[in-house]
Amino acid sequence: MEPCIFCEIVAGRQPASIVYHDDLCTAFMDIRPVNRGHLLVIPNRHATYLAELPEETGAQLFRVAQRLAAALRRSGVPCEGVNLFLADGEAAGQEVFHVHLHVVPRFRGDGFGLRFPPGYGRQAPRPELDETASRVRAALEQRAESRSDRGS
Repeated sequence: MEPCIFCEIVAGRQPASIVYHDDLCTAFMDIRPVNRGHLLVIPNRHATYLAELPEETGAQLFRVAQRLAAALRRSGVPCEGVNLFLADGEAAGQEVFHVHLHVVPRFRGDGFGLRFPPGYGRQAPRPELDETASRVRAALEQRAESRSDRGS
């Protein structure tokens, strides 16, 4: 495995404009910002995908992102709104394989946006929604069972 740039930043071996750091996560300026003020919040311990991240660390990423969003609005950088974006996996657009949450300040006319595919807005049939919900519930129960087995 080649060195992870985000792990290198946390270790202090690569430069970064750090905005926040605690025991679980670090936030710094994105070097390729969508807009001025674009931040990344990352876990200090490497996790390639969201499912590998301890739940408390994931919660802390979002707590910090919430604080950063408020700080961006007060900072004087153009910021009429904020997007939080996390790409989990290559198919979702993840390019750096260390979990990271983008905090992107937004303003009217900035040219950035997520585009929904053709057909978005089609109301899904209730049986399809119910069947998918059943699959997700079953997967949640499997995870809970495997956790309780490890704790026994």
